[in-house]
Amino acid sequence: MDGAVPPKLLTVLSHAADIVRSHDFIHVFSHYDADGISAASIVAKTLARAGKEFSVRLFTTLDDEAASVIRGSGAECVVVTDLGASYVKEFDAMPFDVVVFDHHTVGDEAQRICYANPHLHGIDGMTSGCGATMAFLFAIAMDESNWDLVQVAMAGIAGDRQHINGLLGLNSYLLSEGKKRSLVKVSEGSLIPCGRLKDSLFISTDPYVRGVSGNEDGVRKILSEAGVSGDKDFSELSPEEAQRLSSSIALRLAAQNVSLQAMFETARTRYHLPDWKMDAETFATLLNGCGRTGLEGLGVCAAMGDAECLEGARRMEAVYSRQVLEAVVALDGAGTVELENIQWFDSSASGFTGVVCGVAMQFIGNPGKPVIGVNRSGDSAKVSSRGTWALLDRGVDLSAALKRACEAVGGNGGGHKIASGGSFPSARTEEFLHVLDKIIGEQVSAK
Repeated sequence: MDGAVPPKLLTVLSHAADIVRSHDFIHVFSHYDADGISAASIVAKTLARAGKEFSVRLFTTLDDEAASVIRGSGAECVVVTDLGASYVKEFDAMPFDVVVFDHHTVGDEAQRICYANPHLHGIDGMTSGCGATMAFLFAIAMDESNWDLVQVAMAGIAGDRQHINGLLGLNSYLLSEGKKRSLVKVSEGSLIPCGRLKDSLFISTDPYVRGVSGNEDGVRKILSEAGVSGDKDFSELSPEEAQRLSSSIALRLAAQNVSLQAMFETARTRYHLPDWKMDAETFATLLNGCGRTGLEGLGVCAAMGDAECLEGARRMEAVYSRQVLEAVVALDGAGTVELENIQWFDSSASGFTGVVCGVAMQFIGNPGKPVIGVNRSGDSAKVSSRGTWALLDRGVDLSAALKRACEAVGGNGGGHKIASGGSFPSARTEEFLHVLDKIIGEQVSAK
């Protein structure tokens, strides 16, 4: 890693490895999305190979309740992945060894715990190193023989969409070395989703093509227009067939006011994982399906290489993708609710807040305003937000905005400038939206 990873970060990773080696049992806590599951499974596999005993628990968010669970775990050593930036003070006060591998916007500085975050070393954790990236760097600090786990890290990178505009920073190091070791293969992207066309076009939400996604007649029509058989797999298309179908998709996306930038991001480079016989995005979707449907343990075991769990994750992904599609189609029909500076929707019925939020920002909503999704099905509302690079250029910072708005109504939040989340009392949703709308307006006005 010398030369590719900042020396001070190498020191932190080495310290983390020393701490873990000094314990026989380690509690692992992580986030429940694809990045969090990837990170947790990388750490778990590393611990298993090192002969350590461990437990893994995933959270939908790191809030006071989750922190209490960690505090009361009875642990001598805790490893936290893809979470922690907003709870550094609390971790510092816990009376046992705590190692944190996170990539979200830094809040407080660590005084006692071992804290690895790319932001602390001049690297953007939004684009250039996710939770799985940090967990993987720890894995090879433990033992260089863990390089095969780079394939799992690629799923985390794809899950956090850090591959959209090409791999940067620490992620580019993982790709470079992964290619040298024949663990990652790269191919050009396309607007056409992978898989058998009549199935992949129907279930697709990335891209979400109005009148095609979730519409069997629409799928038949676009395939007929392009002169392509729906029984063909994307990989079986001739260059001419791929060009015709891709053009038909692009025309429909343009008609629904999808930006050219969003189309370029959709037609992104794909990263294939030979040992897993799938690409990184497919792997990420499998893990997301497990996490979002309450089967986080299945996802962790699948990413650790258990064949039976991997097959179970495939079955769960089919159910998950169908549910997400239904939620997206419903939102497309209802539309978002526009305030002066933001647009929002209630995700309480589906529960798929973050993923639907992302689809809405790219393919459904007003591209000039951040999309906010709120699930207020319980006493504590869960909020997710998504922006675009163009909105960031106008001054929008969703990490700072969510942190301020959630705290203003008795909750907490944070994340990245372009994608952030949080929680707050459900009863204060309208107040939260008013505060957030005002904050985003201030950010844009100050630019």
